[in-house]
Amino acid sequence: MALMVSSNSSSKVVLQVLPHMGAGGVVRGAIDVATAQVEKGWTALVASEGGPGVRELERLGARHIKMPVASKNPIVMSSNVTRIRQLIVQERVDLVHARSRAPAWSSFFAARQSQRPFVTTFHGTYGHNSILKRHYNKVMTLGDGVIAISHFIADHIRNVYGVHDDRIRVVYRGIDTNLFAPTNVSPERIITLASNWRLTNPIPVIMMPGRLARWKGQKLLIEALAILGRRDVRCLIVGDDQGRNRYREEIEAFIRRSGLEEIVMLCGHCRDMPAAYMLSDLVVSASTDPEAFGRVIVEAQAMGRPVLASDHGASRETIRHGKTGWVFKPGDPNSLAEALGRGLALTSGEREKLAQEAIAHVSDSFTLENMKRSTLKMYADVLREVDIRTENES
Repeated sequence: MALMVSSNSSSKVVLQVLPHMGAGGVVRGAIDVATAQVEKGWTALVASEGGPGVRELERLGARHIKMPVASKNPIVMSSNVTRIRQLIVQERVDLVHARSRAPAWSSFFAARQSQRPFVTTFHGTYGHNSILKRHYNKVMTLGDGVIAISHFIADHIRNVYGVHDDRIRVVYRGIDTNLFAPTNVSPERIITLASNWRLTNPIPVIMMPGRLARWKGQKLLIEALAILGRRDVRCLIVGDDQGRNRYREEIEAFIRRSGLEEIVMLCGHCRDMPAAYMLSDLVVSASTDPEAFGRVIVEAQAMGRPVLASDHGASRETIRHGKTGWVFKPGDPNSLAEALGRGLALTSGEREKLAQEAIAHVSDSFTLENMKRSTLKMYADVLREVDIRTENES
């Protein structure tokens, strides 16, 4: 007998399952969607191994349940099926939403055993070069609804996993346009950050935000700056090394060999990214692997900043080439150097027009409210479709 609660009830209980509540887009998405559930009067549950994000989650009115769902150990994953199934029954969960592969396998079996709808969010391309890898990843395509965070990811799901039905919905990640708004950043915040980064003279600033990781393309940007050959600019590489000390040292050595010590600065983690964007004249995303979405590109446009990004992945969706920024050939320092020159040559009038286009572009397609509304609509549609299917089968 089905344990499902009828979708006619206005209040729902949704359980999101993810590995941890640390940093990153998966965690940010879980918190934002939990907030949307609470705002709607639903009960928002999140199961994970815990982390700094739990405090924010609970402050917003959601509940966190600590569970070893990050484990890939088959015995632990099997035990997690029981844990999640018990949680579903105890809390009268209406729908389960998995955001990562190991938790998704446990959640999938628990949801099926409890006869609850199961939804996934496909956050990236994952490694898929072997049959074993593709089988492990495939759980992210088994939901009654499958959220792709870009059309690039939706196409990847179709091409690699052969999913060609209407379960796939594209729901872009959302940007808080109250936080990322030029008018909401005070001059004092900008001055403080400029002082911390020793930007005392008026000079064009190129910024690359993002964690220090080889595929993010920090060395590519440095190589492009050397090709550009301008000494009247500053480049800020903003982001934590997350324990990758060797790669950070490699970048520092590359800066020295390139003769760019006075041009390029490794700034580390920044707690005030809106102010950082306001300090910049150009924002670069030089990822050598395709971005599944690319939050930095959208945040920068929300702040009215021209963006330069590798011409692959979701960048082709998030940038309006020639209007809000430019794409360049992936992995090609000459192409990036050319784009840098084009961006630095903008007149004040061209820059103002671009800023207006960029802000409007984000407001149309990439707001937090759009993401919340689209996700809750998908929940409602899945609940309704499963109810209809259950009635037809009874």
